[in-house]
Amino acid sequence: MVSFIIRRVLQAFPTLLAVIIVIFFLLNIMPGDAALLKGSARTKSNPELVAKIRERWGLNDPLPIRFLRYASNLARGNFGYSIMRDEPVLDLLKERIVPTGKLVLLSIIIAMAVGLSFGFTAAVKTGGPLDTIVTAGAVMGKSLPNFWLGLMLMLLMGVKLGWLPTIGYGGGDLKHLLLPAISLGIPYAALIARTARGSVLDLIHEDYIRTARAKGLSEWVVRFKHIFANAIPPVITVIGLQFGTLLANTVVIEKVFVLPGIGTLLIDSIYARDIQVVQAVVLAIALSFIVINLLVDLSYGYVDPRIKYD
Repeated sequence: MVSFIIRRVLQAFPTLLAVIIVIFFLLNIMPGDAALLKGSARTKSNPELVAKIRERWGLNDPLPIRFLRYASNLARGNFGYSIMRDEPVLDLLKERIVPTGKLVLLSIIIAMAVGLSFGFTAAVKTGGPLDTIVTAGAVMGKSLPNFWLGLMLMLLMGVKLGWLPTIGYGGGDLKHLLLPAISLGIPYAALIARTARGSVLDLIHEDYIRTARAKGLSEWVVRFKHIFANAIPPVITVIGLQFGTLLANTVVIEKVFVLPGIGTLLIDSIYARDIQVVQAVVLAIALSFIVINLLVDLSYGYVDPRIKYD
């Protein structure tokens, strides 16, 4: 397993390098001037002050020189300074990653709890009313835009019923994160439910399932030990592959619910042309996606002992 992990880590380096190169050059050739956005009205009307800002942040240097400087700093663990905030980018990431991490973790828990329970139940009751409801609900849930679902939950749960706060992070408690986590997790849960249902239906008529029943094993043992346990690997694959989509939707949900996370930081930095921050956030998202997929691959060996890592 150690050799497998090392090999996967080494394979991740070209991906990260491609992300670094593409994001850097795309952001730096886009129209707009961070020096003008940073300055006040007086600064914008004074070309000398704008030139000083550009000189201070190295915006006058040729693009290849700026890239080499950025890559050199990155190799030393230095993500640079935020032009707009005048503080290290790494400090900004540390502040914002906790709210995003809580939101993503809670949404995954909700998605797995709802998706697995409804998907497995619908497969066992295939052809019945519950199967029809779950299948239709999964299609509908996957089709709902996250931001629209969030707004509807805010209107119902927050404005009409007053059960939960509609915006803000509070202290990071459950009541402030529940609505955004549900908005983020429901489409994810719909996909998990469809995958779980299909995986169970592929196994439920296998010979070893009939053999287990013929041995006199109880239906609960057959379902949980032989069917559900073997139906998990495809679900894990979907969870890993869709994690990137979940992170992308986090950007929208954080803005809708005014959460101080990575997504809000990314959008605000794009508007402000704060290139160093945007580069760091995109790199952090790419790195987290790679790590999650590595963990998904490693988890196969635990849920299915037949899988060996060479």
